[in-house]
Amino acid sequence: MPVTAAELYRERGIGARQAPIRRPALVVVDLTYGFTDTDCALGCEAGQVDQAVEQVARLLAAARAAGVPRAFTRIEYDEASTAIAAPFLEKMPALRECAAGSRWAEIDKRVAPEPGEPVLRKLFASGFFGTDLAAFLAVHGRDGVVVTGATTSGCVRATVVDALQHGYRVLVPRDAVVDRASGPHEAALFDIQAKYGQVVDVSEAEAVLRA
Repeated sequence: MPVTAAELYRERGIGARQAPIRRPALVVVDLTYGFTDTDCALGCEAGQVDQAVEQVARLLAAARAAGVPRAFTRIEYDEASTAIAAPFLEKMPALRECAAGSRWAEIDKRVAPEPGEPVLRKLFASGFFGTDLAAFLAVHGRDGVVVTGATTSGCVRATVVDALQHGYRVLVPRDAVVDRASGPHEAALFDIQAKYGQVVDVSEAEAVLRA
């Protein structure tokens, strides 16, 4: 029988488990209406997106109760930043919908930030690139992040990769991330688990936040 990708990776020592996160932060990536409302061209898979938003709300409640730092990101463009992000927008012209002041750039009220929770504006995929996320985590003395939001194969994956490259361990709760299609979603989760972090159940991420 052919060897599966998962078996091949295990045989070659790829995909081992990272050490536990002791001082987590929660990062909510791009859960704006542009990604949670299927009326927008950017909208994620119907049905799945409501589940993801519900699970992110659950994790936010746990983090708030435990006093764990929380940060949000959102993509938002004005005239000047559209020019800066031109190569990205050439690949993803639908992102132009996330105009400053528009509904599509507004975080879904079901996971709305509370006072004191930073909302970091970004122009590209990673939540770290061109934002204060790295400084936020350093100031709070974190050693790992729980990454949630949209899209799994895009901004979530990019944020996970950069988190690792900044020296943080990463948890990705499977049901708290979402994409536009199941194929890219599953491929990204496989890739994250193999190389960059731990893909876990929401209950495991919640326990880490509460601890």
